Amino acid sequence: KKSKKIKLNKKIDTSVEEKQKYEEEISSLREEKLRFLAEMENLRKRANREKIDSIKYGSANLARDILSPSDNLTRALDNLPKEKDRTQLTNNFIDGLKMIQRELVSILEKHGVKKIEAMHNKFDHNYHQAILEIETKEHKEGFVVQEIQSGYTMHDRLLRPTMVGVAKKPTKDKKG
Repeated sequence: KKSKKIKLNKKIDTSVEEKQKYEEEISSLREEKLRFLAEMENLRKRANREKIDSIKYGSANLARDILSPSDNLTRALDNLPKEKDRTQLTNNFIDGLKMIQRELVSILEKHGVKKIEAMHNKFDHNYHQAILEIETKEHKEGFVVQEIQSGYTMHDRLLRPTMVGVAKKPTKDKKG
Protein backbone atom coordinates (compact mmCIF):
# COMPACT_ATOMS: atom_id res chain seq x y z
CA LYS A 1 0.00 0.00 0.00
CA LYS A 2 2.84 2.32 0.84
CA SER A 3 4.49 1.84 -2.49
CA LYS A 4 1.23 2.73 -4.28
CA LYS A 5 0.95 5.84 -2.13
CA ILE A 6 4.53 6.88 -2.94
CA LYS A 7 3.92 6.32 -6.66
CA LEU A 8 0.71 8.31 -6.46
CA ASN A 9 2.50 11.17 -4.61
CA LYS A 10 5.26 11.14 -7.24
CA LYS A 11 2.65 11.36 -10.01
CA ILE A 12 0.97 14.26 -8.24
CA ASP A 13 4.32 15.99 -7.74
CA THR A 14 5.25 15.57 -11.40
CA SER A 15 1.77 16.71 -12.45
CA VAL A 16 2.14 19.84 -10.32
CA GLU A 17 5.62 20.47 -11.70
CA GLU A 18 4.43 19.94 -15.28
CA LYS A 19 1.45 22.22 -14.69
CA GLN A 20 3.75 24.92 -13.29
CA LYS A 21 6.13 24.42 -16.22
CA TYR A 22 3.28 24.79 -18.74
CA GLU A 23 1.93 27.86 -16.94
CA GLU A 24 5.38 29.48 -17.11
CA GLU A 25 5.63 28.62 -20.80
CA ILE A 26 2.14 30.03 -21.45
CA SER A 27 3.06 33.18 -19.55
CA SER A 28 6.31 33.49 -21.53
CA LEU A 29 4.49 32.99 -24.84
CA ARG A 30 1.83 35.53 -23.82
CA GLU A 31 4.53 38.15 -23.06
CA GLU A 32 6.27 37.38 -26.34
CA LYS A 33 3.00 37.76 -28.21
CA LEU A 34 2.30 41.12 -26.52
CA ARG A 35 5.79 42.38 -27.38
CA PHE A 36 5.34 41.20 -30.97
CA LEU A 37 1.94 42.97 -31.23
CA ALA A 38 3.41 46.17 -29.78
CA GLU A 39 6.30 45.99 -32.24
CA MET A 40 3.88 45.48 -35.13
CA GLU A 41 1.81 48.49 -33.99
CA ASN A 42 4.96 50.65 -33.79
CA LEU A 43 6.00 49.47 -37.25
CA ARG A 44 2.55 50.32 -38.64
CA LYS A 45 2.67 53.80 -37.06
CA ARG A 46 6.18 54.44 -38.38
CA ALA A 47 5.20 53.33 -41.89
CA ASN A 48 2.16 55.60 -41.75
CA ARG A 49 4.31 58.56 -40.58
CA GLU A 50 6.82 57.91 -43.36
CA LYS A 51 4.02 57.75 -45.92
CA ILE A 52 2.62 61.09 -44.72
CA ASP A 53 6.10 62.67 -44.75
CA SER A 54 6.73 61.32 -48.22
CA ILE A 55 3.53 62.92 -49.47
CA LYS A 56 4.13 66.16 -47.54
CA TYR A 57 7.83 66.62 -48.36
CA GLY A 58 8.18 64.55 -51.54
CA SER A 59 8.37 67.64 -53.73
CA ALA A 60 11.03 69.35 -51.58
CA ASN A 61 13.80 68.75 -54.14
CA LEU A 62 11.68 70.15 -56.95
CA ALA A 63 10.76 73.19 -54.84
CA ARG A 64 14.44 73.73 -53.94
CA ASP A 65 15.36 73.61 -57.65
CA ILE A 66 12.63 76.10 -58.56
CA LEU A 67 13.80 78.63 -55.95
CA SER A 68 16.94 79.61 -57.88
CA PRO A 69 15.16 80.63 -61.12
CA SER A 70 12.55 82.41 -59.00
CA ASP A 71 15.31 84.38 -57.24
CA ASN A 72 16.91 85.23 -60.59
CA LEU A 73 13.58 86.50 -61.93
CA THR A 74 13.10 88.63 -58.81
CA ARG A 75 16.61 90.09 -59.10
CA ALA A 76 16.04 90.87 -62.79
CA LEU A 77 12.74 92.63 -62.04
CA ASP A 78 14.30 94.56 -59.13
CA ASN A 79 17.09 95.92 -61.39
CA LEU A 80 15.04 97.19 -64.33
CA PRO A 81 15.70 100.65 -65.77
CA LYS A 82 13.40 103.48 -64.70
CA GLU A 83 9.89 103.32 -66.13
CA LYS A 84 10.30 106.61 -68.03
CA ASP A 85 13.18 105.10 -70.02
CA ARG A 86 11.08 102.17 -71.30
CA THR A 87 8.79 101.73 -74.27
CA GLN A 88 5.21 100.46 -73.99
CA LEU A 89 6.27 97.12 -75.48
CA THR A 90 8.98 96.78 -72.82
CA ASN A 91 6.48 97.69 -70.07
CA ASN A 92 4.07 95.02 -71.33
CA PHE A 93 6.88 92.45 -71.34
CA ILE A 94 7.85 93.40 -67.77
CA ASP A 95 4.20 93.16 -66.63
CA GLY A 96 4.10 89.64 -68.08
CA LEU A 97 7.26 88.69 -66.17
CA LYS A 98 5.76 90.09 -62.95
CA MET A 99 2.64 87.98 -63.51
CA ILE A 100 4.81 84.88 -63.98
CA GLN A 101 6.70 85.69 -60.78
CA ARG A 102 3.46 86.13 -58.77
CA GLU A 103 2.12 82.84 -60.14
CA LEU A 104 5.37 81.05 -59.28
CA VAL A 105 5.25 82.37 -55.71
CA SER A 106 1.58 81.41 -55.46
CA ILE A 107 2.28 77.84 -56.62
CA LEU A 108 5.15 77.47 -54.14
CA GLU A 109 2.96 78.76 -51.30
CA LYS A 110 0.16 76.39 -52.33
CA HIS A 111 2.60 73.51 -51.75
CA GLY A 112 3.71 74.77 -48.34
CA VAL A 113 6.81 76.72 -49.40
CA LYS A 114 7.10 79.99 -47.50
CA LYS A 115 9.73 82.71 -47.57
CA ILE A 116 11.58 83.26 -44.30
CA GLU A 117 11.19 86.85 -43.13
CA ALA A 118 14.67 87.80 -41.94
CA MET A 119 15.09 91.58 -42.17
CA HIS A 120 15.19 93.36 -38.79
CA ASN A 121 14.67 90.08 -36.94
CA LYS A 122 17.11 88.55 -34.47
CA PHE A 123 19.62 86.24 -36.16
CA ASP A 124 18.47 82.61 -35.83
CA HIS A 125 21.00 79.96 -36.83
CA ASN A 126 18.13 77.56 -37.55
CA TYR A 127 16.88 79.74 -40.43
CA HIS A 128 19.71 82.16 -41.25
CA GLN A 129 23.22 81.77 -42.57
CA ALA A 130 25.45 84.71 -41.67
CA ILE A 131 27.57 85.70 -44.64
CA LEU A 132 28.95 88.91 -43.21
CA GLU A 133 28.87 91.19 -40.17
CA ILE A 134 28.03 94.84 -40.68
CA GLU A 135 29.26 97.41 -38.18
CA THR A 136 26.43 99.79 -37.37
CA LYS A 137 25.09 101.99 -34.60
CA GLU A 138 21.59 102.17 -36.10
CA HIS A 139 20.67 98.53 -35.42
CA LYS A 140 20.88 96.26 -32.42
CA GLU A 141 23.73 93.78 -32.44
CA GLY A 142 22.74 90.31 -33.64
CA PHE A 143 19.86 91.51 -35.82
CA VAL A 144 19.63 90.92 -39.57
CA VAL A 145 20.31 94.16 -41.48
CA GLN A 146 20.89 92.80 -44.98
CA GLU A 147 19.33 89.91 -46.89
CA ILE A 148 21.65 88.55 -49.55
CA GLN A 149 19.56 85.56 -50.63
CA SER A 150 16.05 84.65 -49.52
CA GLY A 151 15.50 81.52 -47.46
CA TYR A 152 12.49 79.22 -47.54
CA THR A 153 10.73 76.58 -45.46
CA MET A 154 8.43 73.83 -46.67
CA HIS A 155 5.74 73.17 -44.07
CA ASP A 156 7.96 73.05 -40.98
CA ARG A 157 11.25 72.05 -42.60
CA LEU A 158 14.03 74.31 -43.82
CA LEU A 159 14.51 74.17 -47.60
CA ARG A 160 17.21 76.82 -47.80
CA PRO A 161 18.53 79.21 -45.13
CA THR A 162 18.38 82.95 -45.67
CA MET A 163 21.86 84.33 -46.37
CA VAL A 164 22.18 87.47 -44.29
CA GLY A 165 24.35 90.29 -43.03
CA VAL A 166 24.17 90.67 -39.25
CA ALA A 167 24.57 93.90 -37.27
CA LYS A 168 27.62 94.24 -35.07
CA LYS A 169 28.77 97.02 -32.75
CA PRO A 170 31.40 99.23 -34.36
CA THR A 171 34.98 98.67 -33.17
CA LYS A 172 36.71 101.69 -31.72
CA ASP A 173 39.58 102.96 -33.85
CA LYS A 174 42.83 103.22 -31.91
CA LYS A 175 44.93 106.12 -33.09
CA GLY A 176 48.51 106.23 -32.06
